[in-house]
Amino acid sequence: MKLQLANRVHTLTPSTTLAITAKAKELKAQGIDVIGLGAGEPDYNTPQNILDAALKSMNDGQTKYTPSGGLPALKKAIIDKLQRDQGLTYEPSEILVGIGAKHVLFTLFQVLLNEKDEVIIPIPYWVSYPEQVKLAGGVPVYVEGTAEQQYKISAQQIKQAITDRTRAIILNSPSNPTGMLYSEKELIEIADVCKEADILIISDEIYEKLIYHDAQHVSIAQISDDAKDRTIVINGVSKSHSMTGWRIGYAAGNKQLINAMTDLASHSTSNPVTTSQYAAIEAYNGSQDTVEEMRVAFESRLEIIYPKVVAIPGFRVIKPQGAFYLLPDVSEAARMTGYDSVDAFAEALLTEANVAVIPGSGFGAPSTIRLSYATSLDLLEAAVERIHSFVQSKWQKDLL
Repeated sequence: MKLQLANRVHTLTPSTTLAITAKAKELKAQGIDVIGLGAGEPDYNTPQNILDAALKSMNDGQTKYTPSGGLPALKKAIIDKLQRDQGLTYEPSEILVGIGAKHVLFTLFQVLLNEKDEVIIPIPYWVSYPEQVKLAGGVPVYVEGTAEQQYKISAQQIKQAITDRTRAIILNSPSNPTGMLYSEKELIEIADVCKEADILIISDEIYEKLIYHDAQHVSIAQISDDAKDRTIVINGVSKSHSMTGWRIGYAAGNKQLINAMTDLASHSTSNPVTTSQYAAIEAYNGSQDTVEEMRVAFESRLEIIYPKVVAIPGFRVIKPQGAFYLLPDVSEAARMTGYDSVDAFAEALLTEANVAVIPGSGFGAPSTIRLSYATSLDLLEAAVERIHSFVQSKWQKDLL
């Protein structure tokens, strides 16, 4: 049989993060002592009260279909959370619960974009944004936030990138992979540009609970009534409550978009996993102590590991304000150690130093690598020591 795939899949780039994680696991299975710094998930188990709520729901017989857009009780829990944390008011008809924030974004692009519609995507970006836009027939328009700009883009840059085909802009604050936050002042300026051009704002806030020191998270939907009306907030319990495998995310915003997304979900997924929804209800309605415990632990790790990464020859690092990633520019380290690209340098770190990192090329930032500190401090310190020794030994050998 001669099989022909749909044209849309030929443009896809496989997920860099998943590919590196899979290769690291393969090496571990061979008995190689690999330390993985590629993980995009907390290294904590889901809190016990959430596990208990999930088990209770199953024992109570809550194992059947639910409404496509999510259980009413979960929508209420999300609405209460948005009011409590951001002071934002939504109706149930303005909330969609989906199978993780990633699939919620996918569904949004499917109902929003027509062929050749443009979406502005800041560089560095999360790996799936461009691919999801392309799968919906849209065109990613990249705007670079340089290291000098703390990897953020300005309102002026956005204004220059807008065309008559622009439908939306994606903001991710705190950012994956940079960990940087947009300030209230920056968001006000961006909201003004989006209002003037009448475009949608997609605000990915999945790392909202992981903020460090004096930094503050502000949702662009909080800026003004107009900003709220044109913003679709994307969030979920994956990072905040260590529930990555439960696959519960949500969108909050324009009723017409939410209705279209719900209709699409009814034909694609039927509904989010029932047990996971009951777990998410407890995540938002129950104690938030474990959320703060994780945040404090990540902040502590950052304080310990950041100066050690800075000390690696050829590494230039901006200290993040949130999430659990470092994004060092290692182009100089790659050159010093004899590699013609950062991708090759990252490959050598895996195969020779036995440390798995994510090449920044997958995030549109090919001079960088992403290091996750969502792992134990002992492993973090060991991994950074391996990287430091690898760079030092290669560099000194090259000097001889």
